[in-house]
Amino acid sequence: MTTNNHVDPRGPRFGAAITSVLSLIAFYLSLSNQSLAYGIVVALGVLFTWSLVSPSTHPYGWSFAKFIRPNLAAPKELEDPRPLKFAQQVGLAFALLGIIGGIFSAPLITVSAAFIFIAAFLNAFFGLCLGCQLYLLIRRVGIIR
Repeated sequence: MTTNNHVDPRGPRFGAAITSVLSLIAFYLSLSNQSLAYGIVVALGVLFTWSLVSPSTHPYGWSFAKFIRPNLAAPKELEDPRPLKFAQQVGLAFALLGIIGGIFSAPLITVSAAFIFIAAFLNAFFGLCLGCQLYLLIRRVGIIR
């Protein structure tokens, strides 16, 4: 849910929980069935792209707003969406790494799924957004404004 260009942090955490499940399945499948794992990594790439192109229509956000948010109290605080967007870009980069690796039959699907899982799991279950922290570090250093 977005208000005044700020985001209820529980929405991205909900999406991260779904992403962690999908990426864990992709990781597991990559150990035995590369083609199924590849399909899931491609789906993750589509979902990351969707979150960047049209976050208001993304199925994770829609599901959160429709089914979960109405049952919750108002959030204690809202978040700036820029770090979250950067985190999605990092997730997309890892998904693209897995997609390219799958094209060339490299074990990058396994690595990609593992990194996506770790980042999504930490966000979903501990509220630690690695991409957001990376955004803040890069901004502090002055690489981005």
